[in-house]
Amino acid sequence: MRNLYAAIRPVQRHFRTRRMATFARALSITPTSRVLDVGGTGYNWELCPVRPRVTLLNRYEEPDFPVPRDMTLTVADGCALPFGDQSFDVVYSNSVVEHVGDWTRQQQFAREIQRVGRAYYVQTPAKAFPLEPHLLTPAIHWLPRPIQRRLLPFTAIGLLHRGDRPIDFAWYDDVRLLERREVRALFPEATLMTERVLGLPKSYIAIGRHNVP
Repeated sequence: MRNLYAAIRPVQRHFRTRRMATFARALSITPTSRVLDVGGTGYNWELCPVRPRVTLLNRYEEPDFPVPRDMTLTVADGCALPFGDQSFDVVYSNSVVEHVGDWTRQQQFAREIQRVGRAYYVQTPAKAFPLEPHLLTPAIHWLPRPIQRRLLPFTAIGLLHRGDRPIDFAWYDDVRLLERREVRALFPEATLMTERVLGLPKSYIAIGRHNVP
């Protein structure tokens, strides 16, 4: 189990590299593009074929990742972005909307992204995929929430850290994976792509542009 993170890292890098290429191509990203990355880190931008002007936005003043020198960090809630309408050429979000809380919060998050960006790119794991991506455990996300909570210590992540200090799984209370129809409801004007593995939907990607001069 100790080698679990090392085993999945190349797979994660493969998908994220492919996503960043799609992102750059679909939204015509250039080195002068102003991009707001909501909830992200510098990692994904190392995989992007083009390096735009990136502002990172996270909820913590001292995040658990280094902020690259060519990027700035804004501390704020992704559901209440402190920027004016269409302040950025593109708003980017990778695997974040499923972390913001309930459906009402997810709607707020989606509205803010569409308000602040002239274009947007939002990726989120598919609830239909058999492997729960945060716990690395099959099918647990399809069970009723009370049962999920009881099983958390026995998930791959729980077992991986057994013997270390107890894991605080409180963060999982805010995880709400989305169905395709829900992503469509959040971003009704977007082009909706489905990323697949072995024919199964692994994640959904909403790409949208506003008709602005």
